[in-house]
Amino acid sequence: MAHTPHELGAVFSKDTDILHRLKMNGGRFSTLSDEYHKVNRDIHRIEAQVDAASDERMETLKKERLVLLDEITAIVNAARETS
Repeated sequence: MAHTPHELGAVFSKDTDILHRLKMNGGRFSTLSDEYHKVNRDIHRIEAQVDAASDERMETLKKERLVLLDEITAIVNAARETS
């Protein structure tokens, strides 16, 4: 797998410094980032037909990714305001 769509670096391409700083500080962002990466990778593997999953499972993963992205976006926006 060369390129996984929806990676945080691509979603927040203008905020790579903020992402790096938040990730290095650990805490809630780091946890959310790790969870997002896992869910996103699972979705990508299913879409690439490397792994199998029911439509229901795929829908659940996509909803989970959106919830995580909402939380991550709020943290990035707050960090952007304090920069």
